[in-house]
Amino acid sequence: MTGGLVGSTTPLADRYDLALVDLDGVAYKGHEPIEHAAHGLTAARGRGMRLVFVTNNASREPESVADQLTGLGIETAPDEVMTAAQAAAQLLRSRLPEGSRVLVVGGAGLVTAVRAAGYDVVTSADDEPVAVAQGFAPEVGWTQLAEAAYAIERGAWHVASNLDLSIPTARGIGPGNGSLVAAVRAATGVVPDSAGKPAPTMYHMAVERAGAREALVIGDRLDTDLAGARSGGFVGLHVLTGVNSARDDVLARPGERPHYIGADLRALLEAHPEPQAGPDGWWTCREASARVVDGALELGRGADLADLDVVRAACAAAWAVVDQGGAIDPASVPELGAPAA
Repeated sequence: MTGGLVGSTTPLADRYDLALVDLDGVAYKGHEPIEHAAHGLTAARGRGMRLVFVTNNASREPESVADQLTGLGIETAPDEVMTAAQAAAQLLRSRLPEGSRVLVVGGAGLVTAVRAAGYDVVTSADDEPVAVAQGFAPEVGWTQLAEAAYAIERGAWHVASNLDLSIPTARGIGPGNGSLVAAVRAATGVVPDSAGKPAPTMYHMAVERAGAREALVIGDRLDTDLAGARSGGFVGLHVLTGVNSARDDVLARPGERPHYIGADLRALLEAHPEPQAGPDGWWTCREASARVVDGALELGRGADLADLDVVRAACAAAWAVVDQGGAIDPASVPELGAPAA
């Protein structure tokens, strides 16, 4: 698998038999729908693509997530949801025997997953837990974080469901589990192990559950969703409905680059052109073109900054230079790509 963008002459829903779909910023934002998400996913299912929703959110149970998706017009069964809570429970199994005491800091989803794995869930460091499982929940506060710190100081293993510093909500970007984990880490000096993306654990679990031939990862974050795709050997689609922008794609580190870029989930129903190298350092994608000269990105004459082909050409040009040991001046990269319309 190359480190750049790839092309598909057929719609992605026809090429891949399973989509591993992130939730926040992709299927919905907080409790609000994302435009075209229901249509894109429903139409992809109609073409034979199966869906598993893979989320770093560990606060909710799969049944609750499935109910919310169904209410937004995306018919979903609980077994089509894979959470970081389930991944964290699997990580605990790698070291702890059943019946061990685990202090859970998080929501109902994490409590349920840890109990289902055979562990005794406790809420106090005085219960002498051998591990702390920490996941995001809006109700998590100082008292719970302090209990986690006390337990870890006494030798408990710290397992984080994920290390996302932020989460997209209907009101904006809020602190994520990684920010809360950072508070515990600052107090204890102990670096936790993480079960969530960018570790590809959940992707592999979902593919095994579905028995898929070839899976496509879909996400809005480069440092988790798309980094997890790269590290796990999966192909990744970045949709521009959440945290990261098309400009971020151009400046992405090699391990966080997408393979495809789409405005929203209608991208599943489209073919995707592959940029081509041309003379004098130019890269073209259909009518769009871009190159890098002395570290500065140049776009072809009359470039429409909202055109995804411009984004693709710019990514190809920038990534080629970086892969050859060069650098890109971020100031030369404009805001690119259109928000979902």
